[in-house]
Amino acid sequence: MYDGEPNQGMRCIQEIVGRFQKHISFRVFDVRGKSEVPDVQDFDLFISTGGPGSPLEGNGEWELKYFDFLDQVWIWNQNHNQKKFLLLICHSFQMACKHFGLGDITKRKSTSFGVMTIHKTEEGLLDPLFYNLDNPFWAVDSRDYQVIRPEKRKFKQLGAKIIALEKIRNHVEYERALMGIRFSDEIVGTQFHPEADAISFLEHLKKPEVKEKIIAVKGKAKFRDMIEHLVDEDKIVRTNQVLIPNFLERGIKAVNTYRKKKILI
Repeated sequence: MYDGEPNQGMRCIQEIVGRFQKHISFRVFDVRGKSEVPDVQDFDLFISTGGPGSPLEGNGEWELKYFDFLDQVWIWNQNHNQKKFLLLICHSFQMACKHFGLGDITKRKSTSFGVMTIHKTEEGLLDPLFYNLDNPFWAVDSRDYQVIRPEKRKFKQLGAKIIALEKIRNHVEYERALMGIRFSDEIVGTQFHPEADAISFLEHLKKPEVKEKIIAVKGKAKFRDMIEHLVDEDKIVRTNQVLIPNFLERGIKAVNTYRKKKILI
């Protein structure tokens, strides 16, 4: 989803997936740059990344293929005992919310960027994606768009649940954005970046234009706080070590259990 733009997200995701190399192999698809989407029947687990730009725009080709991919995963899981697992991150999360009609996707008044607290909802307290994470927990948030005003009818129709919200902001009247949705037992998404690690975030903060913008908007104290959060083992380090591994471990276990049952039959 990065459309060829330099980023640390892919490195982070591949590093996490690499921890499971004894159990899985993987392939990368360039969805926006080359209109590549995987054949659902050929893979068991999918991670769909964040990316730049507006989730409301496309080129008339890749986004249609991507929406069809989302439908194919959903349809497969409705009709097969062997389920397909999908994790949607940031840009992909927004596009899935748009496709399934779960809320309004709007441009924020200002960019949300930094190490933020993510608050579990009542459903999120029990969600396996967040197992072993505190409430609230910390993650990197980097977005110009947001998903707000959940469409309750569509949530009920799909059986989807809101599992996380952004921090409470008592000093403003804006509605809290949706930060995590359990679309189904097998499909889940986060608005934030669970893959981010200290290296990736520090590299971004090193950019003069980024540093200057943060200081101009939030001040030097806030910028120093971001640096300190990077080395705190209870913040993004923990989220990096826990969330995507939770997704992978659950998916791998389900796939292996199904295959063992199939062999027994």
